[in-house]
Amino acid sequence: MSDGSRSPIGSSLARLGVLSVTLLALWGCGGGGPAAQAEEARARLMESEGGRLVLEAIEAHGGLETWFSAPTSAYAWEYSNFDSNTRFESYLVADNQTRRIYHDLRMFGTPESVEEVDASFAWDGQEAWMSPADRQDPNPRFWATTGYYFESIPFVLADPGVRFAVYPPEELNGVPHDRVMAYYDAGIGDSPGDTYTLYLHPQTRRVEAVLYTVTYGRAYEPSPDGPPPPMNGTLFYYQDYTTVDGLTVPTRFRGYRYRDGVQGDLRNEAWASEISFREPFDESRLVMPEDARIEPYSVR
Repeated sequence: MSDGSRSPIGSSLARLGVLSVTLLALWGCGGGGPAAQAEEARARLMESEGGRLVLEAIEAHGGLETWFSAPTSAYAWEYSNFDSNTRFESYLVADNQTRRIYHDLRMFGTPESVEEVDASFAWDGQEAWMSPADRQDPNPRFWATTGYYFESIPFVLADPGVRFAVYPPEELNGVPHDRVMAYYDAGIGDSPGDTYTLYLHPQTRRVEAVLYTVTYGRAYEPSPDGPPPPMNGTLFYYQDYTTVDGLTVPTRFRGYRYRDGVQGDLRNEAWASEISFREPFDESRLVMPEDARIEPYSVR
């Protein structure tokens, strides 16, 4: 069953995928201060059943006012993927208003072994770059805001341009959870066909897991009859919550293959640490160094 949140997109949206992950870079989240931004987002979410479920989750995680009062998001994001035999850690600082982000890449390797590295990458609002230029992985166009996006669910789903579809409850660890899918219109960003289905705990209303799909770099045509159905993908469990600066966020993620309603093998893992929502944002870190290269977007 679908219900549309069909507010026009008044800002430039760029969503980028990574492996089975998508990132969202939205220029601005509305005018005015935190109270005005929260009021605007709340009104938009209240227009649909799916939006109201997302709003319940946001309130359970700290609330719209707290989110819009946080100038930045900063943390170490460590990610391990068994399919690609990749593991890395970077420390990111994101401007929550503009969604521009810079990273210090700390480690890179395989799930079994990583080495320290000295590199940086960023999304400056228009381009993604990597320094030094001869470093190929991780792909900055994929990874610049991926960790930020997943760590910031459900808050980022209050952005303009997100639509929702509500599906029947489904059991997670033996407990029926409410489900709401977030999806996007064609032509929005690099991955308009991506979907995120939130599993909300019936009592706490927190996000317990997200079933996500990715269409980065692939041609996509939306269904004229409404949202896509729940798709196979990765069921990403949100675990070990902590509260920092008034916002309750996960510190551990575990992703499993998910097909036809059946959970499969472990696919990927992630960890967040050194979390702050008050770290100053250094604009100079967005300037591409002389030894850097721009990562283009390509369709396959």
